[in-house]
Amino acid sequence: MTKFDVLTIGNAIVDIIARCDDAFLVHNGIIKSAMNLIDADRAELLYSRMGPALEASGGSAGNTAAGVASLGGKAAYFGKVANDQLGEIFTHDIRAQGVHFETKPLETYPPTARSMIFVTEDGERSMNTYLGACVELGPEDVEPAVVADAAVTYFEGYLWDPPLAKDAIRECARIAHENGREVAMTLSDSFCVHRYRAEFLDLMRSGTVDIVFANRAEALALYETDDFEQALSMIAKDCKLAAVTLSEEGSIVVRGQERVKVEATQVNRVVDTTGAGDLYAAGFLHGYTTGRTLADCGRLGSLAAGIVIEQVGPRPMISLSAAAREAGLL
Repeated sequence: MTKFDVLTIGNAIVDIIARCDDAFLVHNGIIKSAMNLIDADRAELLYSRMGPALEASGGSAGNTAAGVASLGGKAAYFGKVANDQLGEIFTHDIRAQGVHFETKPLETYPPTARSMIFVTEDGERSMNTYLGACVELGPEDVEPAVVADAAVTYFEGYLWDPPLAKDAIRECARIAHENGREVAMTLSDSFCVHRYRAEFLDLMRSGTVDIVFANRAEALALYETDDFEQALSMIAKDCKLAAVTLSEEGSIVVRGQERVKVEATQVNRVVDTTGAGDLYAAGFLHGYTTGRTLADCGRLGSLAAGIVIEQVGPRPMISLSAAAREAGLL
């Protein structure tokens, strides 16, 4: 038995979410449906132009940890905040979800990261992220006992932007594998894949990463192809297990020659796609670490993703475990 089912490592970010139209994105030079890295001045400018907004603790891997906990799993999280108001908000929120979070906060500049997320009428989200304190996450923030006691350590591809985090992740992978655990990553964003394609492939082919999560665009970007079948075949060769999400078409799980097609959960209305991939990973990993079949892992992922896109914000507002029990998945 492990103390934790899933340890996630990521950029600790407070999301500031507002609605807008496509014209607002064009006027402000925002790339739709992407994660745009910005500096402090740009963050202040966009914040000044936002309409009414909701503040909520976010960050890709943090959302996944919260999802695992909502499903009844034992989750832990590594991520760096500052000792400021947003840092206190993030710390309170993730602990309130039942997630172990003890990363020491920064006492000085830079401040806690924040992401201005603009949600258009089609539910697509365009993220503009100031990383702030996130870039200070490093090997000294690794809690070896937590890594050794987690069935799966999962990190976000976004962490490949700040250099110190790479060392922390490699150290976590070393500890995890020495203790017979597994390591998972999400490719995060096709723009992120383009920046670090060679390094991501090396992580997979070297065995540093066992499990990969991606969406269709990220998988195609990883292999620089327009042929999705080719991308699936290649990702199956490069890692032990992969789950590729296909929006309303569900997902495909591949393990060696095995392929499992999973239908998407029917939703009444797409409100905000923020966190859909994060919650899919949460559901899948909860199923995986509790011994479910790959099909049921995918179904749990689809259920969690379907629930989160019917609300504003990336953290589940209802009990995912109750919803999964009602659906006959737990």
